[in-house]
Amino acid sequence: MECGNATSVLENFELLGFVYPKGLKSLLLFFFLLMYTLSLSGNSLILLVVALESRLHKPMYWFLCHLSIMDMMVSSVVVPKLIQWLIKGNGIISYAGCVSQLFLFHFLGCTECFLYTVMAFDRFVAICRPLHYSTLMNHRVCFCLAFGTWLGGSLHSVIQTSLTFRLPYGRGILVTYIFCDIPPMLKLACADTSLNEMVTLVDIGFVAMTCFLLILTSYIYIISAILRIPSSKGRHRAFSTCTAHVTLVVIYYVPVVYNYLRPASQDSLDGVVAMFYTAVTPFLNPVIYTLRNKEMKDGLWKLCHRKPQFCPPF
Repeated sequence: MECGNATSVLENFELLGFVYPKGLKSLLLFFFLLMYTLSLSGNSLILLVVALESRLHKPMYWFLCHLSIMDMMVSSVVVPKLIQWLIKGNGIISYAGCVSQLFLFHFLGCTECFLYTVMAFDRFVAICRPLHYSTLMNHRVCFCLAFGTWLGGSLHSVIQTSLTFRLPYGRGILVTYIFCDIPPMLKLACADTSLNEMVTLVDIGFVAMTCFLLILTSYIYIISAILRIPSSKGRHRAFSTCTAHVTLVVIYYVPVVYNYLRPASQDSLDGVVAMFYTAVTPFLNPVIYTLRNKEMKDGLWKLCHRKPQFCPPF
């Protein structure tokens, strides 16, 4: 894209958000406030239940706590700015704020992709190698796996953010999206973006497809092992520990494939898909894990019926 003022010092971008009927402004504001509040409270509740319930001090719930932290962070990166846009009517964001938003979004998104793969591996070891589970998934291994997901996500995001903002941009650029993301930013660059588009497709595509194939392979072995369990009760219990994770993986991959692994377009659904991933998915994750997991439901029940303990005044 050619532009004549690409050498000027850039101070701000303006997020244009999405088109909506003016009569729905209050309803949309209420919806995003509700989703954000429920996302923070629901994921905080998972952290509290896991921390207080000793039976949940297992690798599976260690990784679930990391997922809850990521969900709260993803929602906090995008939704407050979206609420501000609805209230004030403009989405002015500083250059540094735009860089930070893009970095954090891709850092958390990639870390979450790695985490889903690690969680699938955890279920594979638990169901296919139950006698070796405590040895293979000890505290040190769990810590290293969790740290590796965060490190991998940060490296991915550093590459994507550096490539995106090495490009020249003009002053007063309008971002036709709800937050600073790679596709809308590339459309505003005053230079050839073919390298960026290729790296984005290869990088995100490679990471997403590799993780997906590893998850798929894990579940092929898991399903095969579950079908060999003689009792129907045992099969049901094994399946119940996996269905929540599978559901979350599907919810995660649909927006990723739609937004990044297809030809660039001006599709009006782009913003809808982005809003679903950033506002609704962080709320759905704790709901799905709570409703589909008996141990989490039991832990939540115990927390709700826990008798308050008061310290003596002296």
